[in-house]
Amino acid sequence: MADADHPLSPLIRRLDRNHSLTHEDRDALLALPYKLRWLEAATYTVREGDKPRTCGVLVSGYAFRQKITGDGARQIIGLHIPGEALDFQNLFLEVSDHNVQMLTRAEIADVPMTAFQQIALERPNVGRAIQVTSLVEASIFREWVLNVGRRDSRSRLAHLLCEFALRLEANGLARPDHGYELPMTQEQLADATGLTSVHVNRVLKVLETEGLIVRNRRNISFPDWRRLREVGDFNQRYLHLRDREELGVF
Repeated sequence: MADADHPLSPLIRRLDRNHSLTHEDRDALLALPYKLRWLEAATYTVREGDKPRTCGVLVSGYAFRQKITGDGARQIIGLHIPGEALDFQNLFLEVSDHNVQMLTRAEIADVPMTAFQQIALERPNVGRAIQVTSLVEASIFREWVLNVGRRDSRSRLAHLLCEFALRLEANGLARPDHGYELPMTQEQLADATGLTSVHVNRVLKVLETEGLIVRNRRNISFPDWRRLREVGDFNQRYLHLRDREELGVF
């Protein structure tokens, strides 16, 4: 199997962006044991209270993190795109404090947690890259708290749409116009932004009327990207896409 076709290659490129890896580091990551499996939408890979035995890496499809209140209400607290690890958050914790669930049908490569722990401890570059990746995820969590807690509904949705576009584009998964196929239902958008699905539907129509988004079923594009960023109070600093910031891509 060519390195480019290896299921862990996208993750390795992501880790290398966060902290430079040597050829030996990359070879060691490619040598990690893994098992491929397909999961349907809504399938859990991690449940709150579990002791995770594996760390899934998204090969295709999308996933999300979520927590459930005592009365059963769900709050989506993060999204994952292809090439990202689903459980670095629990790498050195005994018990998971949240759930990880498939957003769409997806293929994942399950790597034993002990294998990731060992390579993180034995190879400093890999350990640093994993740590930086986890810190970036924490930065995104902080921005999501701000988004739900302090922005109005129009800004919340615009911000989420901007974030998804940049994260996909950073991994070569968005179109040149920043557009993409939105994998979330209105109910899921509501759970990610602290709104109701009815309110989400209303705000999406407002954004369309204002010429900020164009929807064709699940496909979404942005005729006025700069204005959408302004409406969403969007500054990509929290994503720590240093190479793109320096090049002025966004």
